[in-house]
Amino acid sequence: MAAPLKRISNEHELNEMLSRPTKGLVKMISGIDGDILLLGVAGKIGISMATMAKRAIDLAGVSKRVIGLSRFSQENQMQILEKEGIEIIKGDLLDPAFVKSLPQVKNIIFLAGMKFGSEENLSLTWAINSYLPALVADHFTESRIVAFSTGCVYPLVPISYGGSREEDPPAPVGEYAQSCLGRERMFEYGSNKHGTPVILIRLNYAVEMRYGVLVDIALKVKARKPIDLTMGHFNVIWQGDANAMILQALNYCESPARILNITGQEILSVKEVATRFGKHLGIEPEFIGTESETALLSDAKESFKLFGSPCTSVETMIQWIADWVSNDRALLNKPTHFEVRDGKY
Repeated sequence: MAAPLKRISNEHELNEMLSRPTKGLVKMISGIDGDILLLGVAGKIGISMATMAKRAIDLAGVSKRVIGLSRFSQENQMQILEKEGIEIIKGDLLDPAFVKSLPQVKNIIFLAGMKFGSEENLSLTWAINSYLPALVADHFTESRIVAFSTGCVYPLVPISYGGSREEDPPAPVGEYAQSCLGRERMFEYGSNKHGTPVILIRLNYAVEMRYGVLVDIALKVKARKPIDLTMGHFNVIWQGDANAMILQALNYCESPARILNITGQEILSVKEVATRFGKHLGIEPEFIGTESETALLSDAKESFKLFGSPCTSVETMIQWIADWVSNDRALLNKPTHFEVRDGKY
């Protein structure tokens, strides 16, 4: 990849960075068979991931379709994807008849999920996060499936432990995390029943300029709001790096289903990161609470063995985000609620 920009000045530059393929992804795309279908493509990650897949196909000089499926509540989302040469399917994955009507595609990226507001509508949370995956797993029995999950299925662990590993038993706290474990179990069931190659991606957390844990902290520093240190540590990864790794995970689908953590290399301190943002923004952060001995952390060494280390450093992300928020550029207004310790999102 090219050297990172010192700043990202607008959404056009941001989208280009988020969808820039790595050499490893281009190599994988050139060797894997079949088209790629992204289910739930209109979420905060899907558009850049679909665009990255299409750019990698073009660079590899191979002929493959990239298809994006969503309800598309915002019309401009379809226009962005179609402009990039991505085919569109519009529909509701909670409709069993619609799922059964979908074309059989060799490579599936499953992005659909519900987190924000999950406590206000628990039945819908379970339907989207557990029932819907069962429908998908039962339809795409001959596909490779890369399914998004979350590090939230792990328990809070001591900072000294270094983060939960793939072989650690899940212990989800709260119904959102429980429903996400339900999603995993449905894909595991489909993989066991049909021999479908599956990989479950436990992501924790992706970041870009418009959302993510780093953005949440930067905005509080800028607004001079007190920053709670109770959940005192976290992991992050640049979304562009996560996109490339997750697409490459198509090469590592297995039956029974495989689990893979995706996050950054470092365990970050909320206090230290806020202090670094304060220096960039010229503001002294205010803190409340005391750092707990445990946090929601993941160990992603296995993914680094497969794909190499993330290309984008934490310091680069902090510089980019500090510049972005100080200039009041666009935000998605979707706080991560990373501070939550009781699982109620």
